Amino acid sequence: MTDARETILDILRKAYQIEVDGYTFYSMAADRAEKEPVQELFVKLARDEVQHKAYLKSVMGSYDDRGVEAFNVHRRDPDLKAFASTIFTETFRQQAHGADFELGVLSVGMTLESNAIRYFDGAAEHADEREVREFYRFLADWEREHLEALRQLYDGVRQDFWTDGGFAPF
Repeated sequence: MTDARETILDILRKAYQIEVDGYTFYSMAADRAEKEPVQELFVKLARDEVQHKAYLKSVMGSYDDRGVEAFNVHRRDPDLKAFASTIFTETFRQQAHGADFELGVLSVGMTLESNAIRYFDGAAEHADEREVREFYRFLADWEREHLEALRQLYDGVRQDFWTDGGFAPF
């Protein structure tokens, strides 16, 4: 029983660290961005990571008292289109047009989100309790929300970058 408990706590700690890493990365990107719409994007992503950290901290805090029942918390279904539409604006695309920095940050962000998805999906596959498994899948969906938004931005900015660089029609 202790091994299962420690495994769950290790996964929750890792989940929390993933959010800390995301916050740190997106905050640094926001600080370095020179264009306001680009800055706003990374500030929104950093803010999301802060909310995720608080959520995970509350689950971790109640796990000792409630056991797997701690995972039966209110979960909002990620609304990928709504999230993406708040950051994928024509203004962002115009401001990021031809910008190596923005393209690189979006690429690294997608890698961070993809790694988190793989981690949570793997944790879900190995979880014995239904509540815990569903919670890990929920965390993976959270990260998919960011990944899909970043991918949309990346694809748009990359297309502009390649076209401007004379690499069309590739």
